Amino acid sequence: MQFQKKRCLVVEDEQDIAQVLSEYMAHNGYDVDMVYDGQDALDKIAVERYDIVLLDQMLPTVDGTVVLKNLQKFRSSTGIIMITARVEEIDRLLALELGADDYICKPFSLREVLARVKAVMRRIHPDPALPVTTRHWALDANRHRLQIRGADVDLTVKEFDLFKILSSNPGRVYSRQQLLDLAYPAELDASERAIDSHVKNLRRKLAAVDPSRLWIRSVYGVGFAFEDEA
Repeated sequence: MQFQKKRCLVVEDEQDIAQVLSEYMAHNGYDVDMVYDGQDALDKIAVERYDIVLLDQMLPTVDGTVVLKNLQKFRSSTGIIMITARVEEIDRLLALELGADDYICKPFSLREVLARVKAVMRRIHPDPALPVTTRHWALDANRHRLQIRGADVDLTVKEFDLFKILSSNPGRVYSRQQLLDLAYPAELDASERAIDSHVKNLRRKLAAVDPSRLWIRSVYGVGFAFEDEA
């Protein structure tokens, strides 16, 4: 089961920050474009469609607030998160009143940015979470239910999330950091050990229902992959 990548535009005049943001978003499955000033941002949004825009407020050529105002003309289900060094309440209120979906102050953590992006995307593009059915198992995210060969598997929230993430791309190897970012986006104190613990418990529960196959493969020094049924 493959998913089309979401598109992200990073608008940031500090090139080091722009590069780090872009690489992190790309690492987490986004198709990313990057510009360093307001006019280039306006040119981009006039001809390209983006799912999320990470917009610095203080930009050369055209200020971020002006870009935000103009973005309303072109946006179609586009999330906008302002990222800025301005910390005064009046600046945050102005950005939100002009149409920003969220506002992040510098300095920030990359995991916080991703968590806020996901929150905005959930509001703009609600996931219907359609049930997924294969020959041997069925996953219903709305009911938080996994069945293997017709038998219910009792999973915790995190175990369920990990199964959903891994099974969405059979054979793909996810690093511990990727799983941490995807399954624990808002839990800034979570560690990679938590991934190992939950994967261990998930494997045990899956094997208890169907020991005939290897469900989750470990890739030494890299991470974990869901074994394709074929």
